[in-house]
Amino acid sequence: MASENGASTVASAPAPLTIPTNSIISAMLRTGKKVSDLIFSPGRAPQVELNSVLVPVRIQQIPMLTAEDTARIAADLIGNNVHAARKLREEGSCDISYSLPPLARFRVNVFTQRGSCAIVMRVIPTGIPTFEELSLPEQLKDLCELKTGIVLVTGPAGSGKSSTLAAVLNKINADKSIHIVTIEDPIEFLYNHNKATIHQRELHSDCPTFALALRAALRQAPKVILVGEMRDKETIEIALEAAETGHLVFSTLHTPDCAKTVERIIGAFPLQEQHIIRLRFSKAVKYIISQRLIPKKDGSGRMAAVEILKSTMRTREYMEKGESEGKSLIDAIRDGEMDGMQYFDDVIEKFIREDIVDYATGLAYATNPWNMNLSLADWLEEGKVAAAKSARSERETRAAEPAKKLARPAAPASG
Repeated sequence: MASENGASTVASAPAPLTIPTNSIISAMLRTGKKVSDLIFSPGRAPQVELNSVLVPVRIQQIPMLTAEDTARIAADLIGNNVHAARKLREEGSCDISYSLPPLARFRVNVFTQRGSCAIVMRVIPTGIPTFEELSLPEQLKDLCELKTGIVLVTGPAGSGKSSTLAAVLNKINADKSIHIVTIEDPIEFLYNHNKATIHQRELHSDCPTFALALRAALRQAPKVILVGEMRDKETIEIALEAAETGHLVFSTLHTPDCAKTVERIIGAFPLQEQHIIRLRFSKAVKYIISQRLIPKKDGSGRMAAVEILKSTMRTREYMEKGESEGKSLIDAIRDGEMDGMQYFDDVIEKFIREDIVDYATGLAYATNPWNMNLSLADWLEEGKVAAAKSARSERETRAAEPAKKLARPAAPASG
């Protein structure tokens, strides 16, 4: 009996994974053109994210991943990156980049959960996107003409911040004969020298921290500096210094909108320093761009809703002195349309009215759903009237059918 139980146990144990990691990734990418993320989790089949929905990928040899499978895939992805392996072991997660020519490049996060490895791979397009491909507002091309200052692109993870900055940087690279330095963790889009000379530095392999790399960049004679993320007080302070000394600095933050971005920057500093930081930041910042990717109504992909705050006399005053009743950055953004500014909810409302985004979906992504609902009252009423007319027309059509049948002439009798 014992031997029978033993045999049963051996028979039910999953076979070790033999299919190469690159073959698994290739099969997952073939799921669709709009794959944004690949997810490997023990106890589930490999999954891809398509238009914000997780979809399992059926691979014959992998009905379900085991902890051993994800550990092996993680080891393949990390390779001989000693720093990443140590960070995963000591801190429970690590970030790396991975390339699968000619299909795609990836930003990878490997992390431990419940004693096993899980992996999320963000797909980075092999080509650098253009403004047109990303459907970005036309006024964002003005970023490429700036000489000095700070430009922040913000939004949650996966909102397209890196793609927007890549489009901006690639246009500068194509149009201007200047020196550009990027500091990234990890490097995502790869740039070739064009008119500009562009150097890309990766954290841990080329430099230990954003702050140290940014400090070094001030001695490397760049006109433009891209900092992957404003992670701490020191990086923010050096970025301010860089902008104040004639550099153009691009960076990102994980904040939901333009107003919250200002709060995050100021809040990174002790209370006694915040007044002077407000003054410095209000003078240095040129644009804050916030993004949200919203699923389209027709299911064909996602649309970028972009909020834009531009440096004007009014926005500088509100940033320097702080917001108060009737003097909010949102008010300034909504009133600044002539200056190229736009507010999230106004953009989303336009998408709803143009039938690009579903009403319920738009409300879910709005900053203030209640106010948007009120603003759409006329559109909702028009929709109800149209629906009522359609229903009445359908009822009348159905009611007319029996009368039409009775009115039909009888067929002539055959000779």
